Amino acid sequence: MALSAKLELRQGQQLVMTPQLQQAIRLLQLSNLELTEFVDAELERNPLLEREETTSSAKPAEEAPTQRAEDPVGDSADDRWLDLREPVSDHTGGLDADFGNVFQDPGTGEPAGGPGMTGMSWANVTQRMHNGSTDGHDLEDFAVHQISLREHLSAQLPLTVTAPVERMIGQYLIDLVDDAGYIPADLEALSQRLGAPLELIESVLGKLQTFDPPGIFARSLAECLALQLKDQNRYDPLMAQLLANLDQLANRNISALKKAVGVDMDELAEMIREIKHLNPKPGLKFGAVQMQPVVPDVIVRAASDGGWHVELNSDTLPRVLIDRTYYTRIAKAAATEKDKDYLFDCLQTANWLVKSLDQRARTILKVAEQIVRQQDSFFMYGVQHLRPLNLKAIADAIKMHESTVSRVTSNKYIATPRGIFELKYFFTSAIASAADGEAHSSESVRYRIKQMIDAEPADDVLSDDQLVDRLRNQGVDIARRTVAKYREAMRIPSSVQRRRDKRLVERLGGVA
Repeated sequence: MALSAKLELRQGQQLVMTPQLQQAIRLLQLSNLELTEFVDAELERNPLLEREETTSSAKPAEEAPTQRAEDPVGDSADDRWLDLREPVSDHTGGLDADFGNVFQDPGTGEPAGGPGMTGMSWANVTQRMHNGSTDGHDLEDFAVHQISLREHLSAQLPLTVTAPVERMIGQYLIDLVDDAGYIPADLEALSQRLGAPLELIESVLGKLQTFDPPGIFARSLAECLALQLKDQNRYDPLMAQLLANLDQLANRNISALKKAVGVDMDELAEMIREIKHLNPKPGLKFGAVQMQPVVPDVIVRAASDGGWHVELNSDTLPRVLIDRTYYTRIAKAAATEKDKDYLFDCLQTANWLVKSLDQRARTILKVAEQIVRQQDSFFMYGVQHLRPLNLKAIADAIKMHESTVSRVTSNKYIATPRGIFELKYFFTSAIASAADGEAHSSESVRYRIKQMIDAEPADDVLSDDQLVDRLRNQGVDIARRTVAKYREAMRIPSSVQRRRDKRLVERLGGVA
């Protein structure tokens, strides 16, 4: 077969994403903290960018919620530690980015959330910018330094341990303590690692276990509780037997526990009550990790006409300006083509960043408005009225791609009268109706299951089959395995375990 060369002309289409367009898409999925870091880096890199200084001292009409709403299907607030879990160790033409398919409404050219959004009769959704005061002080500026657990323990070490070798072992053990105050249980491995006798390590550990707070340096939950009881002079053979059978207490097997300890019900109830007042994680009181508060990107407020105002929280939006006066002055002084090209690139990048930030904010607002429209019943009546919703429904409504909606709803939060939620919280799967009615949201079904279980009496605990029957009577067509899956996801025990727990609470007078 002979090979020959020939010319061939082909026509095809392909999507070419420029670096600027890729960066614009990436900006969509950044959280407000990540966006601030990105803009700060650009401000340092680009001499034509400057931060806008706001002088407005207007206070917001209403403070946004400062804490996240409680998960309507989460764990109850009662003690859960007895389940014996392990300790938790002006050249815009030069821009080569096309935002049309990513940000704008096709065919209209209007920016997202533009004039087309003003005529909503369904809930009179309006757009405003939430302007907060910037002349105040951050409370974190006045926060005192918290002593960490290791600092607290290290300060006690020289007062108790004087021998240099023992002090070295003690400091090593301090470094092994986790946030809850526990250390690894395998002292033999530690002995081999340090090249020290096991008896010496155990001796040093015994001294360290007398440190404050009581219960520190424990290797298990039982040892942690025993150390605290010893500190209170309440550790006796009966308590030791009870701590040796904590698994029976966690399983609510009171009959076996009474037999193992050898006491009557009244005395056993008093012992359990005493244990309940101990701290299973004594190390957490020192140097607790400062949790970053959730700052909402969007704020929803009730309107006087019964609708909702949807507004951006401008406190989370970086404010940057292009210093064109500086550019004009420097451009005139540029002597070489390299300098001119550098300034032109800086101006292009600055123009792109300002445009991208503006389009990002408008897109977030547009998606949030559509979510509020779709989930109007939730904002009015609560989680039980949450509707099934997917990304495609929002994307079709705002004429954007699903991937764009997905990026917008990632790491973005919305403050509502019912609390602060991640935007993705409102996207739930659908469960068919038992009749021909509207489908139910899986989140609302989980909420109903939890309500039923919370209301059940000790003598009438609902099985999964009974939950299915009650849900079907309410118009929810659901399988038993789905109910079991939702119940386990909410960390709710089986009906057998719940019945045992409720009876134990009654027998012990509410201490279990």
